[in-house]
Amino acid sequence: MFERFQAGEQAILVHVDFTDEEAKEDRLEFEMLVSSAGVNALTVMTTKRRTAHPKYFVGSGKAQEIADAVTLYQANVILFNHSLSPSQEKYLEALCQCRVVDRTSLILDIFAQRARTHEGKLQVELAQLRHLSTRLIRGWTHLERQKGGVGLRGPGETQLETDRRLLRERVSTIAKRLAKVEKQRQQGRRARERAEIPTVSLVGYTNAGKSTLFNRLTNAKVYAADQLFATLDPTIRKIELADVGRVVIADTVGFIRHLPHDLVAAFKATLTETREAELLLHVVDVADERQAENQQEVMSVLAEIDADDVPILLVCNKIDRLEQVVPRIDRDEHGIPQRVWLSAQADLGIDLLLQAVAERLGTQMVKYHLTIPPRAARLKGLFYQLNCIAAEQYDEQGNCIIDVNMPEREWNRLLKSEQSMLAQCIN
Repeated sequence: MFERFQAGEQAILVHVDFTDEEAKEDRLEFEMLVSSAGVNALTVMTTKRRTAHPKYFVGSGKAQEIADAVTLYQANVILFNHSLSPSQEKYLEALCQCRVVDRTSLILDIFAQRARTHEGKLQVELAQLRHLSTRLIRGWTHLERQKGGVGLRGPGETQLETDRRLLRERVSTIAKRLAKVEKQRQQGRRARERAEIPTVSLVGYTNAGKSTLFNRLTNAKVYAADQLFATLDPTIRKIELADVGRVVIADTVGFIRHLPHDLVAAFKATLTETREAELLLHVVDVADERQAENQQEVMSVLAEIDADDVPILLVCNKIDRLEQVVPRIDRDEHGIPQRVWLSAQADLGIDLLLQAVAERLGTQMVKYHLTIPPRAARLKGLFYQLNCIAAEQYDEQGNCIIDVNMPEREWNRLLKSEQSMLAQCIN
């Protein structure tokens, strides 16, 4: 839709150090983003400003330096560690004679590379189209022309109007497809709710080690790498926890500072697994000097998707990179686990995490000692289906004596349907 310069893989990076804390971006994280996108960084150009220049973002003098660097290094793309307005992109590209990509577009490009499932690809395309819709106004020369050719001249649609219409139609089509996917996800969640299977969702800043931890917990083979947004498509697995039973573990996309709102909106169906989980495992890279800021950013995104009220267990990952730090569980004054120190990569402390998760999910567990007569064998079968029998033996009269350990909500549901029989069995 655009008459723009072709982007390549030889890039000049531009980072602006603003005095305003809200506008600041992390340079190291920016370089990791560029590396994750598979781009070769030729040089990094930095400058300091109080506010962004309205035309070139970096000021006319620095913009000319960037243009000179493009010629010197033979670069074919300029990457900004900030969000640019459509007009700023336009003026920079005209001056530098080179493609300009801002932080939001860079993140969208990484997501497009990582998407593997049909749903993931649809979500990324929706986010890209929504981002593109704000830039159609500056589609430049050909968007201002009327359609040419026999039968197309006159007061018909301009090219800009045509592009806008086609974009709206494509966005509408993708939104309908994602709505169907969301219905399927809701059916899966309802099935788990009927089976009373709790969901535990992994959340955290990108590259905190969520996928590596997920693989340790579930023996899955989810792609894990030391790069930003290695995981994009959500993955769900079931595990068995002592004293709890079956639990669903969900691995989700990592968060990042100033995560584009278009992405948050597009991935809302995926993030529903997080919003409706019984427990969130907030994975933190404790070896990262920016861990406090990263945690705050994750909490901001959780608030944006209405998941900030879900119980959280903090997982302090990568302790193998720290000195004199051993796996342990930190508890509050009531003895409830609040923080687990471990290393997923080095396989340290995984058993402590499973113990802590079982304790957090087991706070609503109930235990009963039951004597089930032979005539109520069907009741024992129900307990077997729920996988909640901890011990079993028989007395001389042929009664089955069992100890059950199960979620309180499962017990209450069973009590409604089998109240008279259960009342006779409780010792």
